[in-house]
Amino acid sequence: MKPEPEKEDAHSRNKHRFSYDFTALCAALPLLKNFVTKNRFGYESIDFANPDAVKMLNRALLKYHYGINEWDIPPHYLCPPIPSRAAYMDQVADILGVRNEGEISLGKKIRVLDIGMGANCVYPIIGHQEYGWQFVGSDIDPIAIASAEKIIQNNPSLHDAVECRLQTSAYHIFKNIILPDDYFHCTVCNPPFHASSAKAKTAAQRKIMNLRTGISDKPILNFGGQNTELWCRGGEIAFIFLMISESEHFKSQVLWFSTLVSKITNVEKIYKRLIKAKVTEIKSIDIEVGNKKSRIIFWTYC
Repeated sequence: MKPEPEKEDAHSRNKHRFSYDFTALCAALPLLKNFVTKNRFGYESIDFANPDAVKMLNRALLKYHYGINEWDIPPHYLCPPIPSRAAYMDQVADILGVRNEGEISLGKKIRVLDIGMGANCVYPIIGHQEYGWQFVGSDIDPIAIASAEKIIQNNPSLHDAVECRLQTSAYHIFKNIILPDDYFHCTVCNPPFHASSAKAKTAAQRKIMNLRTGISDKPILNFGGQNTELWCRGGEIAFIFLMISESEHFKSQVLWFSTLVSKITNVEKIYKRLIKAKVTEIKSIDIEVGNKKSRIIFWTYC
């Protein structure tokens, strides 16, 4: 069967710019074979409404592309789409490269803070394995922190590359996490999207129904997830506004702040708030992975 073409607008460094190579993935992780079937278009795929299949696919992707031999998350925690997480890291690399005369900044001299790392530890994994960066990952959930620490412990390549910090206050994002002697070249975040638990559950059920009825053959995004991963009071915009407000207090310790923005209707509001905060520069970059369109907003006070 002729391979599918390279995805349009995919980053040239993104290892996932082509469709999943299930032959190679199954060779890396034979257990994946138990979940691979052919979809209605005749291509090899998995049932993206099956959380066990999605987790196994992630395990295979992380092992094949990033050399992560041991990866798992607790039941019902967020199992993120690896291609979109890699797309974010590639854009961070480009942003940092602008101030490095176009050269991609590699190695442990680059420090990145992942806000809401989750139990999966995926941003630090990709950022370190691809670019050699050092990471601090924060989360408000002790179980998520313990899970991420186990992933780090079980993979020697991550030793001394990722530090986990527990956020002890539900009212803060950077405070308690960025310490007095810290300096970060960039912060990254995948903020809680929904404004309530009910809305998060409704959205998840709708995605599963679409997949079960064959309406969509695209990978499900944000499959699973605890409350703190999926929703917060006020939703995405409230979380990002708080992030902007706190960023003013740490502007001398961070080169670039950034966040994913899922709702395009929030972009104008975020720009207005950033201008009010008197940031020096704002950049918005659109990314599209599967059937999910979003954008990353970067801002700096430097």
